[in-house]
Amino acid sequence: MRALRPDDKDDMLSAISRTGDQSLQRRFFDPKRRFSENEVAFFLNIDFAKHVALVALTDEDGHEVIIGGGRYVVATAGIAEVAFVVIDDYQGQGVATLLMHHLAILARKAELKELVAEVLPENTAMRRVFAKFGFRVRRGTDPQVVHLALSL
Repeated sequence: MRALRPDDKDDMLSAISRTGDQSLQRRFFDPKRRFSENEVAFFLNIDFAKHVALVALTDEDGHEVIIGGGRYVVATAGIAEVAFVVIDDYQGQGVATLLMHHLAILARKAELKELVAEVLPENTAMRRVFAKFGFRVRRGTDPQVVHLALSL
C-alpha cells in the first residue's frame, strides 16, 4: 500500500484494463474503459490535501503491479467523497478494507469531519466494506444510488 504517483499512469491503466465491466460499472456507474487525458490527469495529479489516492500492490511474476485503488476528494469544507476499485482477481480478499482503513486514518489526520460515498444498490460487497467502518445510509438526491456517510 502506498500513495498513487504520477508515474503510475501505465500501471493504473493496466489495472483498469484487467477490471471487469461489472466492476467498472460499480465504480464509475458506467463500464468505462477509456479515459480522456483530463480524466487521467485528475486521477494522477493528487495533492494529498484535497485529493488523496492510495494504491494496493502485489507481486506478479517478479513485477509489482497495482491491484486496487482508493481515494477521497474533498467536496466541501470538511467533507470528502471516497471511492474504490479492485481488479476482479483480487476482490473479496480485503483489499478495499485495507484501502478504506488507511484513507480513514488520513482523513482524520486531515481533520475532515465526514466521508461520504455513493454506491449502486447491487454493490453489496462495497456496502459491506463501508458498513464495517460505520458508514450509515442517508437520504440523497438520486434514488438509483445508495448514499452513505461516516462521521469522523
